[in-house]
Amino acid sequence: MVTKIPAYQGSSFSTLNYVVTIGFGTPKHDLTVSFDTGSDVTWIQCQPCAGYCYHQQEPIFDPTKSSTYSNVSCSAPACSQLQVSGCSDTTCLYGVLYGDNSTIIGFYAKDTLTLSSSDILPGFFFGCGENNKGLFGETAGILGLGRGLTSLISQSKTKYNGVFSYCLPSTTSSAGYLTLSGKAPVNLKYTPMLTDSSMPSFYFLDLQSISVAGTKLSISPTVFSNAGTIIDSGTVISRLPPAAYSSLRQAFRQKMAKYPAAPGIGIFDTCYNLSSYETVEIPTVALEFSLQMIVDLDFFCNSVRCEFVSSLLGSHGNGDASDKGIIGNVQRT
Repeated sequence: MVTKIPAYQGSSFSTLNYVVTIGFGTPKHDLTVSFDTGSDVTWIQCQPCAGYCYHQQEPIFDPTKSSTYSNVSCSAPACSQLQVSGCSDTTCLYGVLYGDNSTIIGFYAKDTLTLSSSDILPGFFFGCGENNKGLFGETAGILGLGRGLTSLISQSKTKYNGVFSYCLPSTTSSAGYLTLSGKAPVNLKYTPMLTDSSMPSFYFLDLQSISVAGTKLSISPTVFSNAGTIIDSGTVISRLPPAAYSSLRQAFRQKMAKYPAAPGIGIFDTCYNLSSYETVEIPTVALEFSLQMIVDLDFFCNSVRCEFVSSLLGSHGNGDASDKGIIGNVQRT
């Protein structure tokens, strides 16, 4: 069985991540959540919000109104699968700390998860967040698609064989998809997903080189391999090792030297004032992965400025050469 869920840009929910709408509980309560390959635990905000709940567009889930909801006990195997857990009396608590310092704390629970009208997962484990602070826009929470035991992919492995794919829409008016199960198309061009024992929940890629205007930059492959590169649907701004970023930024600026520079905005450090130009020649930037998989990057431009951010468009350089690189969702629409 193949399940295909429409996916959308999350701007209408005040987030730059991508969202799907799924149902929790019985009767189902439809909620819009960001889907995140860099997270394992799925969580939503829950009543009574004993700590703090940020504003979300849709009504907050009330577990007392679901006939199939139950809290997970501290002694249950599911509780021990959490990376961060605790106990309130005999009830399992979970916690999540994200890279941007957003934090989620609540009860670990199980209930029916409805992915589509014909596809229902009973007894799905998720977090019922009652103390939630961070950059989640006005969504109801996060759908975890990581490799860890608590993720949707792992919990549904007997049904979908651990297979999923997604297509991110390029505009707010178009729909993409999140698909569970299925087979790869014939003649699909691909690069392998890798694992890293130090971060087993994440999906890694073998980034090997970067080109600007068709010319490969003089960056040692070890700059990428020593750090490692994660592909993450829940990260917007991509990141590269400092040496790779510096080389890319320099090459891009040289190709754009005839256009007037504009002040940077935060981490967006390579900007141009293009308001007096009807046409602009922007150098191509491409990433090359293993198996000669080449991905051309798009640029954010309007009548005022074209923004190119640290190492990739919509990205910035890491502070340390050993920090993991990240290919964010800006580069994959």
